Amino acid sequence: MKRPERWNALLDVLSRDGRIDVEEAAAELAVSAATIRRDLDELAQQQMLTRTRGGAVAHNLSYDLPLRYKTARRASEKQRIAAAAARMAEPGSIVGLNGGTTTTEVARAISTRGDLSTSGGGPAVTVVTNALNIANELAVRPQVKIVLTGGVARPQSFELMGPLATGVLDQVSLDLAILGVDALDTVQGATAHHEGEASINRLMAGRATRVVVVADSSKLGRRAFARICALDEIDVLITDTGADAELVAPYTEAGVRVIRA
Repeated sequence: MKRPERWNALLDVLSRDGRIDVEEAAAELAVSAATIRRDLDELAQQQMLTRTRGGAVAHNLSYDLPLRYKTARRASEKQRIAAAAARMAEPGSIVGLNGGTTTTEVARAISTRGDLSTSGGGPAVTVVTNALNIANELAVRPQVKIVLTGGVARPQSFELMGPLATGVLDQVSLDLAILGVDALDTVQGATAHHEGEASINRLMAGRATRVVVVADSSKLGRRAFARICALDEIDVLITDTGADAELVAPYTEAGVRVIRA
């Protein structure tokens, strides 16, 4: 197991249990205790956890991990989901993207679509986003016009939040909002761990003609702290093939088009 994979696994354990025991983690990951100690020391240096005698305990960031530590999770599923979502962006359309690992993949998939290249060199699609990393990646793509909201940056997700962000979104109309979420269930709808992110995402959904939620199967049937939008406000759910028929049936019955990529 490579170091980034071990780090993700350790942070998953920490998020789940609130603590890590060196010996238990070494056995679970099939590596030496010395390797786990080095990993925990390096994560502690980055303020991702607090070292203790024999292990580590959760730092507050461990419950909402920075984006760079989430990128390796379910990577292939997210890429397939992203490819399906990117195909929904019509030439000339205005697409809203919030922050997150799956929507970052959507941005990459949009930027590499050959049919969105324009012979005249002008933009073929407009992307409105509050995510700094997405704007950074798409800014070099001449076929994509980037509109970046203002706001205060949240380090964990690279998303801009607050009144400066809502001020821009209040002034635009979107053909399509593609939203990554932390959880999705049939009662609470789409939800996020952070209320500030949920507020911006809710506004983005409200400005769009169509709302597409991109969520791998691990997020289905779950709830997070703050609501983004109700299920009846979602037009399409794109998930992975790990979501079996029984899991997606309630969404289909509620009128949401479900695509398993």
